[in-house]
Amino acid sequence: MLNMMIWSVGIFLELLLLVRGYQKQLYRQFPIFYGYFLFVTLVDFVRIGAYRWASIHFFQVYWVTQFLSLAVGSGIIFEIYRVALRPFRGAARMARCALLIVFAAIFAKALTIPSGEVFTWLATASIELERNLRIVQALAILTLVLLFLWYAIPFGKKLKGILFGYSLFIGLSIVQFVLWQYSWEQIRPFWSYAQPVCYLLVIGIWVRALWSAEPHREVYPNAQIESDYELLMASTRGQFRKTLARLGWVARA
Repeated sequence: MLNMMIWSVGIFLELLLLVRGYQKQLYRQFPIFYGYFLFVTLVDFVRIGAYRWASIHFFQVYWVTQFLSLAVGSGIIFEIYRVALRPFRGAARMARCALLIVFAAIFAKALTIPSGEVFTWLATASIELERNLRIVQALAILTLVLLFLWYAIPFGKKLKGILFGYSLFIGLSIVQFVLWQYSWEQIRPFWSYAQPVCYLLVIGIWVRALWSAEPHREVYPNAQIESDYELLMASTRGQFRKTLARLGWVARA
């Protein structure tokens, strides 16, 4: 009963976030973020329906929707980088390419897990995928924060709220995986309630951060970050040319 109450409150907050985003046209500024929450809300209704009226199939429904949620939710980190680095086109392009390569590798690795019964395989693949995604997402967020602190670039209020809530969500997921590996049996009764409550806290942070009608404050380009990017790319191109030249010399030899 308590889990169902927490679940219901979570759906209410998700709907509240979606309605407010529609009222204030925030989905135009954060389309991936709001698209993900629309998807998650629909998934919640599907899971509730399966739990109440087709419980025998809940396992299958849960893991199919979990895998899809991980795939769709991966876009949030791209959204954060896109909005944060919008004035810095070179840095944004490099970050986008790096994230695409890393995320593609993670999904490819998860999909190559030895297969058995399809839903058991999907459960194993989802757990493997989530663990690796959370670690990479945590590193990506840490890199972005350090970058903004280094160049003294301010975060907008809404982006800061999304970033803080998402960081908390990822941190809790990593804690869960650590506890799962070392002391899951001891904390499982507690965690079955703690995890949904923490999720409510994360959604509450997002509702509060995105409730205000305050317009997005544009960040003016920092010449230093673009200059450092150009130096990095020039150095990388130079090293690449030297490597090709050496390979050509070895081939001729």
